[in-house]
Amino acid sequence: DYVVVKMIPDNRLPPRHLHSVHTGKTFAVIKWEPPYDSPDQDMLYAVAVKDLVRKTDKIYKVKTRNSTVEYTIKKLEPGGKYHVIVQLGNMSKETSMKINTVPLSAPDALKIITENDHILLFWKSLALKESNFNESRGYEIHMFDSLMNITAYLGNTTENFFKVSNLKIGHNYSFTVQARCLYGGQMCGEPATLLYDELGTGEDSSASKSGRTTDVAAIVVPVLFLLLVTLGIGFVVLYMRHRRLQNSFTAFANSHYSSRLGSAIFSSGDDLGDEDDEAPMITGFSDDVPMVIA
Repeated sequence: DYVVVKMIPDNRLPPRHLHSVHTGKTFAVIKWEPPYDSPDQDMLYAVAVKDLVRKTDKIYKVKTRNSTVEYTIKKLEPGGKYHVIVQLGNMSKETSMKINTVPLSAPDALKIITENDHILLFWKSLALKESNFNESRGYEIHMFDSLMNITAYLGNTTENFFKVSNLKIGHNYSFTVQARCLYGGQMCGEPATLLYDELGTGEDSSASKSGRTTDVAAIVVPVLFLLLVTLGIGFVVLYMRHRRLQNSFTAFANSHYSSRLGSAIFSSGDDLGDEDDEAPMITGFSDDVPMVIA
């Protein structure tokens, strides 16, 4: 015996498994599942997005019967903080999560130019790589004194340079430049950091690493080149000696080759006696000397 039981859908339950799939600078992709499996009709969801920085709310409506719902929240701000709430349209129980969007990138090519009594910080415009950045927003500059262990806010500017004065001799400084923070310093860009010592030579931390790598390469590369040249000369000398020995052996073998036997005949030296050395060399016959044939 068996019995079939069909459960009555409870629309008062909250959506399930709400999570973020991907977060960018101005958007966020979220997913969730309906309160129960395999809904047999369209379900209306209410997606509330609360801006925790601006203290504003937006509500979006999503109507679908899919078992997995994916929705993209648009028109967010870089570096923002949001509270997302999803529930059925009948204002049933809700499920929520927090989202932090990706902040603006750090300015590129931060450099220092040293003047007589001050320094100038230079960097590339952030608008060149960030379409969401407006130059009217500007940049803010901070300075950290490692000797005093103090961080100071130097100010902000809408230009791509900033003048810093009253630096103390013997102190090391770190400067940071970033997109200006909005709404009480809660929405900031990523900072670009530059190190500056008491000698007035500024260098980016990444640039200093690459500079040290370049110095090492300047030493290693010539040494490797000299080793390769030495090895090349050694191979050439060995090759020439090998060719010389090969040619000498070939000439020696040809001088002892017997065409009658079809092979080269070499003497071991044991069958050579003193008589051969003492025997006079026959140089030829004269026409006036009679030849006697026995």
